[in-house]
Amino acid sequence: MTASPRTDAVVIKDLRVDRGKLTALHDVSLTVPRGSITGLLGPSGCGKTTLMRAVVGTQIITSGDVQVLGEPAGSKQLRTRVGYVTQAPSIYNDLTVRGNVNYFAALFGRSSDDAAAAIDSVGLTDRSQHTGDQLSGGQRTRVSLACALVADPDLIVLDEPTVGLDPVLRADLWDRFADLAARGRTLLISSHVMDEADHCDRLLLMREGRVLAHLSPAELREQTGETSLEEAFLTLIKTTEVNP
Repeated sequence: MTASPRTDAVVIKDLRVDRGKLTALHDVSLTVPRGSITGLLGPSGCGKTTLMRAVVGTQIITSGDVQVLGEPAGSKQLRTRVGYVTQAPSIYNDLTVRGNVNYFAALFGRSSDDAAAAIDSVGLTDRSQHTGDQLSGGQRTRVSLACALVADPDLIVLDEPTVGLDPVLRADLWDRFADLAARGRTLLISSHVMDEADHCDRLLLMREGRVLAHLSPAELREQTGETSLEEAFLTLIKTTEVNP
């Protein structure tokens, strides 16, 4: 696999991650196209978070190579080019929404106007003076997203951002993700909810630390003969041999 700086935001070759005697990722190789939404899907514990941490450069790897936007993952040059939103909202409860985003704006050398634009982009302008402990779980997730977006990163990595949200909030977030991709940003989004897969351009389907398939939702349906993506994933698992 050869990296293409013009078309691939992430290029991973033979990535292996061991934790003691257990292997979390088994020689994973994949690419993530620029300007797309790539869904990383699979059951809890399959290695999604480990893979995402390797992409943002916070995971110790055993072997392999991870290139992000043409640079080694975790490089200093990527600090403002990669945004990362973890499963747990990463905000300060005693600061307002604006205070949280202004703080990250200052870290990235951005202005208060940039912070205001990031807050508006996640639909929280009317909550900008509320402190973190006054927000709902879904609103706190949006603040975390605004803190990542204020740097205007080229690649945005989101670890199960819709967990615990009601259907209306989930749909709204996916609309915002689609808008970001339409403006040329690359999104890598993990989920264990298969009905979210239709929002993605490409799917990375994982199980037991391995990537079973890398394809579009339409290709997954065609390959398995299933209409439901959840049934398609289950069919794929049954027809793909996964060695321990």
